[in-house]
Amino acid sequence: IDGGSAGGYTTLGALAFRDVFKAGTSLYGIGDLTALAGDTHKFESRYLDGLVGLYPEEKEIYKKRSPIESVDTLSCPILILQGADDKIVPPNQAEMMHEAVVKKGLPACLKIYEGEQHGFRQAENIEDALDTELAFYSKVFG
Repeated sequence: IDGGSAGGYTTLGALAFRDVFKAGTSLYGIGDLTALAGDTHKFESRYLDGLVGLYPEEKEIYKKRSPIESVDTLSCPILILQGADDKIVPPNQAEMMHEAVVKKGLPACLKIYEGEQHGFRQAENIEDALDTELAFYSKVFG
């Protein structure tokens, strides 16, 4: 499974909350909704209120729906691709998720692209991300 942005969150959630997939790739996805509520830029700052609930009043829902809070149920390798200059889903989301997965002892790879924001725009980085994902799945599946 793979996905970017909300699809990256869906990927991380599917891997953390269900035992269906053998591997996954998250591109600039959300791993920790609670951290995102405080870290995202002003334009997106109230976006989660309508999707998840009012923060901090409904903080428990944020925790319950955050993949990073369910790392204990993860059971497969994860590739995380992230833009270094992402203001919507800051790089700390990728770094925290990667650290949690590695701490659990699962295979995980984190690649942060300098000069990229939320969604890759530079042709060489788009190509590299696709090549990296192919290599990741080739290693996982043989």
